[in-house]
Amino acid sequence: MDLPGPFPVGRYARTLRDELRKRARVQLIGEVTGLRHTRKQTYFELRDGDGAVPCTIWANELNELALPDGALRDGAEFVASGGPDYFVGSPTSSPGFSFRATDLRLAGEGDLLARLEALRKQLQAEGLFEPQKRLRRAPLPKAIGVVTAETGAARRDLLAGLRRRGWAGTVVWAFAPVQDRRAAPAIARAIRELAERPEVEAIVVARGGGSLADLWAFCDETLCRTVALLGVPVISAVGHERDSTLIDDVAAVACSTPTHAAEAAVPLDCEAARRDLRRCASALRRAGEGAVGARSRHLVSLARGPERALRRERVALNQKTREIRAASERTVGERRGFQRRIAGAVIARAARRAAGAEASGRRDALRRADVAFRAHDPERTLERGYALAEDGAGEPVTGAAAAIAAGRVRLRFADGSVGAEIEPEGEGDERAA
Repeated sequence: MDLPGPFPVGRYARTLRDELRKRARVQLIGEVTGLRHTRKQTYFELRDGDGAVPCTIWANELNELALPDGALRDGAEFVASGGPDYFVGSPTSSPGFSFRATDLRLAGEGDLLARLEALRKQLQAEGLFEPQKRLRRAPLPKAIGVVTAETGAARRDLLAGLRRRGWAGTVVWAFAPVQDRRAAPAIARAIRELAERPEVEAIVVARGGGSLADLWAFCDETLCRTVALLGVPVISAVGHERDSTLIDDVAAVACSTPTHAAEAAVPLDCEAARRDLRRCASALRRAGEGAVGARSRHLVSLARGPERALRRERVALNQKTREIRAASERTVGERRGFQRRIAGAVIARAARRAAGAEASGRRDALRRADVAFRAHDPERTLERGYALAEDGAGEPVTGAAAAIAAGRVRLRFADGSVGAEIEPEGEGDERAA
């Protein structure tokens, strides 16, 4: 092969260094990793999802920047100004390429937002914002998976929210770092492990608030693609209301706080549902008791109805019986009266006929008796010239002795009476002589 050279290595190394230093000065943005300080220089790498560049900065230049204490640390997002450089090495040190930084500053919200917006448009164009939102969420899941830090306010707030809902299901924890910018792979792995468990019906990803740089792990493209294509609903509860991460866009529901995430994970307020159920049960019990009472009263009234109807019919029947009896008695009385009148008339006629015959017979008998009586009547005797002697009391004097004893009698003739003195027989003869 016909190539120029050979050239001394040191000469070529210096030429390479000079060529690199001629390149335009630029700004790089990435995450600081492998930070290492020496007396003269500070070494680190700027890294993102596509690659990494080794960087160096002189110690005196770094001090002049007056960065906040602890700002330059692993995981921090920085913008480095400078250009490529090459250290030619020495007999005791190795050569190496680096990006010689002359200025460092924390990546601002504007830098991160620009990158976030570009990635958001890309995922939206691919239709990754919709799959999670089309998934059905159970109104009362039996088990919920939660990805969060093992210690922190987010975990406590989520549990408090679930307790307020009165939910008594199971929480399946998958603890993962949520602060480090390199936490995205661990978070994605925890989400996948929860999704593989058949009992988990929803997954909550929770973290407290912070700057966009603090929440940058939740804007990771791989993490967001994992969430978007998952078959289990994912509820994002990252940051506060003012915070916006890319996982919010691809998740089924984006919540402002862990408490809100508890309400989204358990849509049914169990405590309110229990109160409503108790209230409905009480109302149903009262309605049932009222209905039973009303039906009982109605049945009692129906049960009394036949008795009242029977009593009314009995009274009516008694009344009709009395009326029939009275009418019968009147009819019988009228018939008896009629029959009596007929019988009386018949009897009267018969009596008259009988009486007439009897009267005629009696008249004949009376005539005969009268004839006989008159034949024996003293008056008839008197009429023939006889007289009836009576004492002073009007009693008949039937013998001479009685007449003598009475001394004076009354002689009743047919045409009247005369008094007479009774003289014994012989006295008159003696007187006459």
